[in-house]
Amino acid sequence: MSNYILSTPRLRMRNFELEDADYMFQLNSDSDVIRYTGDEPFASVEEARSFIQNYDRYTKYGYGRWTVIHAETLNYIGWCGLNYNENNEETDLGFRLLKKTWGHGYATEAASACLNYGFSQLGLKKVVGRALIENTASIRVLTKLGMMFEKKFEAHGSVAHQYFIRTKNDETN
Repeated sequence: MSNYILSTPRLRMRNFELEDADYMFQLNSDSDVIRYTGDEPFASVEEARSFIQNYDRYTKYGYGRWTVIHAETLNYIGWCGLNYNENNEETDLGFRLLKKTWGHGYATEAASACLNYGFSQLGLKKVVGRALIENTASIRVLTKLGMMFEKKFEAHGSVAHQYFIRTKNDETN
């Protein structure tokens, strides 16, 4: 049995495991799923496996992206989690789900659990979320979470927006 880091009424989240490689390959092979990410699809399941083996965020920062599993069926849904960006010293929230699971509120549910964990367990003060302006579904999730617009920037040749949320205990602006 896997060691779940987070649980919600419908979802369980855990560190990436090698058994996720087939699912991650499938997830990143769907052009609709990666349309707004700037990511290239994995070339093979082996490349996805290598990504998992080399994913060092859990040991380096104590958190990262997590595999999302449906609590009842134990089916793979995708991933969601927090990522520390060394370049700008920010933690961002990200999520990517299989297309067949879209429209059920899973992204919002998983992302909300990650934010709560980040603020209450990790002591984060601020988390950002980024999305290309064409990615209205992701923007809708970020705003449902209470994130507010912070700035516009260029990413992957398109205009993107950055949103943010602070812990309720943070006194800074």
